[in-house]
Amino acid sequence: MRRPVVRRPTMRWPAMRWPAMRWPAMKRPVLRWPGPARFGARPATRRSLRSYVGSPLQLLLLACSFALAGYAGVRLLADDWFAVALWFVGAAVLHDLVLVPLYAGADRALTGALDRVGRREWTLYVRVPAALSALLLLVWFPLVTGQVADHYRSATGLPGDGFLARWLLITAVLFGGSAALLVLRTWRTARSDRLRRAAKERPPAAH
Repeated sequence: MRRPVVRRPTMRWPAMRWPAMRWPAMKRPVLRWPGPARFGARPATRRSLRSYVGSPLQLLLLACSFALAGYAGVRLLADDWFAVALWFVGAAVLHDLVLVPLYAGADRALTGALDRVGRREWTLYVRVPAALSALLLLVWFPLVTGQVADHYRSATGLPGDGFLARWLLITAVLFGGSAALLVLRTWRTARSDRLRRAAKERPPAAH
């Protein structure tokens, strides 16, 4: 006779569920660089045609200058175009090979001389009138030197022997005006320095 099979009871622990820990979703901040429009400037891709070609007045002036230059070129080349072209080429070569080194050397010598005496800020007041005077001499050189005085008199009926005195007078006026501006600037600088020192040396007011 078989014994009855007795099954032992199994101990089962109740299933325990741990609460799911979920971190709150955090949105990443979006870094946006402020575009040119926020600073008052237009984006590069939205530039208008006016920013490249200029205003209508500038276009009109440019067209008038080209028209005037073309008319002058036609009138110059009408008589002896080869001589005019040769003059332009010779002037360009003379300017680049002779005058430019002279300009640079004179400007360097002037700057060095004023720097040695401690007056480097005077360079501009000498450079500008000297450059304008040299430009006038370069443009009116044949008349200033009197080389074409007879030809000028026969072509215009006016005397051609007063250009040297006029050039000297204009040069004196240019340097005199530059000297007056330098004196005015020096006086204003000295006056502001005196006022600043007086304000520093003034004792504080008692309350």
